[in-house]
Amino acid sequence: MSSLLFCFFFFFFVGNNLITVNSSPVKNDQRPLILPLHLSSPDSTVHRQADDRRRHLQQSKRPEKPNAHMRLYDDLLSNGYYTTRLFIGTPPQQFALIVDTGSTVTYVPCSNCQRCGNHQDPRFQPEMSSTYQSLKCNPDCTCDSDRKLCIYDRRYAEMSSSSGVLGEDIVSFGNESELVPQRAVFGCENVETGDLYTQRADGIIGLGRGQISIVDQLVDKGVISNSFSLCYGGMDVGGGAMVLGAITPPPDMVFSSSDPNRSPYYNIELKEIHVAGTPLKLNPKIFDERHGTVLDSGTTYAYLPRQAFAAFKDAIIKAIPSLKRIHGPDPNYEDICFSGAGRDVIELSKKFPEVDMVFSNGQKILLSPENYLFRHIKVSGAYCLGIFENADPSTLLGGIVVRNTLVTYDREDGKIGFWKTNCSELSRRLQVPSAPAPSPLVTRSGHTNVETSPTLSPDVLPSNVLPGEFQIRFITFDMSISMNNSDVRPNFTELVAFIAHELEIHDSQVHLLNLSSKGSNYFVKWGIFPADSANGISNTTALNIILHLREHHMQFPEKFGSYQLLRWNVEPQNKQQTWWRQHIVAVAFGIVFTVLLTVSIIGVWSFWRKRQEEFKSYKPVGAVVPEQELQPLES
Repeated sequence: MSSLLFCFFFFFFVGNNLITVNSSPVKNDQRPLILPLHLSSPDSTVHRQADDRRRHLQQSKRPEKPNAHMRLYDDLLSNGYYTTRLFIGTPPQQFALIVDTGSTVTYVPCSNCQRCGNHQDPRFQPEMSSTYQSLKCNPDCTCDSDRKLCIYDRRYAEMSSSSGVLGEDIVSFGNESELVPQRAVFGCENVETGDLYTQRADGIIGLGRGQISIVDQLVDKGVISNSFSLCYGGMDVGGGAMVLGAITPPPDMVFSSSDPNRSPYYNIELKEIHVAGTPLKLNPKIFDERHGTVLDSGTTYAYLPRQAFAAFKDAIIKAIPSLKRIHGPDPNYEDICFSGAGRDVIELSKKFPEVDMVFSNGQKILLSPENYLFRHIKVSGAYCLGIFENADPSTLLGGIVVRNTLVTYDREDGKIGFWKTNCSELSRRLQVPSAPAPSPLVTRSGHTNVETSPTLSPDVLPSNVLPGEFQIRFITFDMSISMNNSDVRPNFTELVAFIAHELEIHDSQVHLLNLSSKGSNYFVKWGIFPADSANGISNTTALNIILHLREHHMQFPEKFGSYQLLRWNVEPQNKQQTWWRQHIVAVAFGIVFTVLLTVSIIGVWSFWRKRQEEFKSYKPVGAVVPEQELQPLES
């Protein structure tokens, strides 16, 4: 990317507002770094059931004592978390780490781990990095039994844990990052249990407050300012963005104070919750117990104290008398679910009430239905409450609450800001600098949500597609698949659904065009076609598909083995054909007008000829009205 893009006056538009990088003097290495965002692939055998990722805040034994836009992979749809790529070591080894504001340590599984699961990437090999150093025991860390090395131990409320040694090495965010690689302390796992053992992600990147938080370390080194922002995509959409460093907030961003001395967690001063405009009848102090109201990006859902949850649940049920109460997707949980709402997320605001979170300063943020619901995986058009009762008196707000919300953690000024926007479009904006900006989301039901489609940038298109094409006819790509078990044939029906999910399109748009095999290797040609009601693939959809294919961001579940993308091609819509379809009404009108004009001329001629016959004894020479030709269509 050009240095101009990363200049210190860098800006990007979000809707009608301008978000700018903090314009205070910064070092060269504080220039913003922009990384494209993509949907991370979950294991297709793992459904987004209520028991999959109900992760709570960690219970730490003790707190560890310019700008960067990060790549975020969205697993919230199925695995309940977002991940970002982190590179560690020399040469660099890459890892997919959960973005977690509730953790203060970053850790990955080590090659000598005694009990670590099979994750997305190979384990970190300290012996293969020329820059790795173990952190020796010192008064500022917890030491092992031999008092030789610093160790860490993290335990989470859902009974998962991670423990290991602390080390130091070069970390970076990939070749697309202009952030100079830095030495940083991180955890090298020796043991992991529970969800941490079974999850697809490799580990966690800790964004909490603490000496070895990745944010604190980069701030202490002076490479970023003391702030960061997260933006999670909406229901069924995914995508997102993370910005390390300060931004100038939009004028209508809503803020709440956040007390850094209360705990290492990011808390806000929640005072009231309104459902359909009516406040819940609760003592405001209920949201201030223990840790208070905490934001935790590593938690999927939200959890309210018992009394607050009961009031919230009752208010929602009262507001939707037309919807039928049904059982949840998992018999192990008594989920609050409703059928009859339809599959269109945009229409949910017509069925479910709006919810407002009101802060102690009187400002409030809107929660649309996608901020407190998740899809019922077994019943079409059904949804369940993604807000649950918390056994702990604290209030915990996970990723679901901040879908399509830019959240700024302003650590410098002790406040957290919220601004409703289209986070998926923001992610595309960061992917392609030439793309138009995203628009704000609907903030109240009845308003029109105008979204801007990005323009296909020349650097992501093949040579046969010109920038500015209106639509794409179809996209094809060739793939080789190597199965782990030669006796097992891939389930291509399931694979179609998986690819559709990865590319964020409907299953009916994915077609298997050709298939051949040799042993356990399969060679497949796939085609991506427009939806049934569309004449072509829109720029927005085509851009998303192209970026996934070009950057090899489809990652197969383990049972499908591995794949290699051999080639891909985009077939542009024929311009003349596109012109014809766009102007078919005008052309039809022209034809009708021509026919009517011709009939009129013939009628006038016939009338004139008849009159001539009445006054003359001879018949006029027959005249042929020339057929009018349509002018050639301009290409």
